Amino acid sequence: MIKISPSVLASDFSKLGEEAVSCEKAGADMLHIDVMDGHFVPNITLGAPIVTSLRKCTSLVFDIHLMICDPMKYIPDFVKAGADIITFHIESDCDVKKTVELIKSAGVKAGISLKPGTPAEEVFPYLEDIDMVLVMTVEPGFGGQSFMEDQLSKICLIRKECSLRGLDTDIQVDGGITDQTAPLVIKAGANVLVAGSFVFKGNKKEAIDSLKKQN
Repeated sequence: MIKISPSVLASDFSKLGEEAVSCEKAGADMLHIDVMDGHFVPNITLGAPIVTSLRKCTSLVFDIHLMICDPMKYIPDFVKAGADIITFHIESDCDVKKTVELIKSAGVKAGISLKPGTPAEEVFPYLEDIDMVLVMTVEPGFGGQSFMEDQLSKICLIRKECSLRGLDTDIQVDGGITDQTAPLVIKAGANVLVAGSFVFKGNKKEAIDSLKKQN
């Protein structure tokens, strides 16, 4: 089943709670919350206090994407704020295995994200321990970028490796997802689609329905 996780990075921050509620009503499965520290990526976004406030507005699965240098330092804050899934970058300054263990020990699902330039094989040693792999199809840091089609082969490689190991791991894709690019990533093996501008810049229900129909 294809799951849709609208990215709040593309929402109207002046009414973030309303945007979250409207995503839930429109049929979203998750809410993708990008956390940027201005160091790992050249932008700064939301912190744990905002997530705490949002948690009061919706029962959607909170899909937290940490684009920060030191994820271990902030994981407890996001767990307390109401995270359901916490994904961090394999390229960050952390011990990957210990970071996964910290997330899982808190009863939260763990994901690992790969930048476009990072080979698929980098995540293979951790596949048995995580719930999701996030493949970035744009350079992380800003919304509204164009889809990088050369990342499709990475999705294929990760899905193939998961299948060989008998794993039903979620593969999430983030960056330039529309009704035109969704069929490409689904065919490659992705089942969780992050969509920002495509969902928030028009009719949310129509956009989400159109993505789910690509299944």
